[in-house]
Amino acid sequence: GPVPSFLFALLNMVAVLIIACPCAMGLATPTAIMVGTGKGAENGILIKDAQSLELAHKINAIVFDKTGTLTNGKPEVTDILGENKNEILSLAASLEKSSEHSLAAAIIQRADRDKVKLQKVDKFQSVAGYGVWGLVAGKKVMLGNKRFMKKEGIDISKLGETIEQLEESGKTVMILGVDGKTVGAISVADTVKESSKEGITLLKRMGIEIFMITGDNEKTANAIAKSIGIQNVLAEVLPSQKEEEVRKIQRIGKIVAMVGDGINDAPALAAADIGIAMGTGTDIAIEAADITLINKDLRSVSSAIKLSKKTMRTIRFNLFWAFGYNVVLIPVAMGLLYPFFHVLLNPIFASMAMALSSVSVVANSLTLKKAKI
Repeated sequence: GPVPSFLFALLNMVAVLIIACPCAMGLATPTAIMVGTGKGAENGILIKDAQSLELAHKINAIVFDKTGTLTNGKPEVTDILGENKNEILSLAASLEKSSEHSLAAAIIQRADRDKVKLQKVDKFQSVAGYGVWGLVAGKKVMLGNKRFMKKEGIDISKLGETIEQLEESGKTVMILGVDGKTVGAISVADTVKESSKEGITLLKRMGIEIFMITGDNEKTANAIAKSIGIQNVLAEVLPSQKEEEVRKIQRIGKIVAMVGDGINDAPALAAADIGIAMGTGTDIAIEAADITLINKDLRSVSSAIKLSKKTMRTIRFNLFWAFGYNVVLIPVAMGLLYPFFHVLLNPIFASMAMALSSVSVVANSLTLKKAKI
């Protein structure tokens, strides 16, 4: 037949250029991520960057810090052991007055409530992961865990059995030693958050392995973990070792999320593939984390993972649309159907198709808003 005219070639070229314009592909990922992060924010889940949202669906192990995350972080004194209860409380509270530890607040509150007078402490020192000590009226007073007493060579056998029983019921026991002798002990219990058990159950249903990390001794830790439904317990972990524990789980090939709220959780939050901070936590923890749960609700951890899964599904679907549209229509615009059906793609229709593909991608991203997480 006759050689197609220059106009024919020009129209084809314009149609091809319009169709080949990858608008929809450029919109496929950012629109979904924007809607996804917005959806998260509505549900009290603040996601710092797109990368975290894209990675969260791969998580298959989660490490929870116990205090302030699984528990309310507001411990209360449950038992005071020893002969002179007021004196024991007075010494313990005097020492803890200078301490930053969450258990310290419980002891000071109890001393306030019982109107116990505090005494002056000299040379106060805090030994991370063990306890505190100082001089009260010239006597060396120490308050800490069993490891602390053992390290200092103090015999705790006379309280041994009672301490064991308290620990088995999930209480943290702090022993008071004066001048190398055991004087008494104070047990403190932290209440488990209402959302903990349900939050953990939801994650277990998703097939995620759960770990609890704590400085508590094994017995206390196991009692609390059992009540929430956590099998893997990392107990007696010093604050500085948390990061290493996270790395150990990563080494066995797991994608790990760490959930914490304290200053000493920051290195572990940063080391994890995804760090999740509680909104009630310290600023430094929130800064180190990729996701912050404003609502303090542990069920939001599974919501964040579900949100990531749905966002990724939307992105894939968007890309499928965008690619499919280009793959199908570029040959048509080039005139593939012309020899057979005398069909050419008019540039007007090409531009409509291009706009439609972009609109379909954006519309598909917006369906995320309706998704249940």
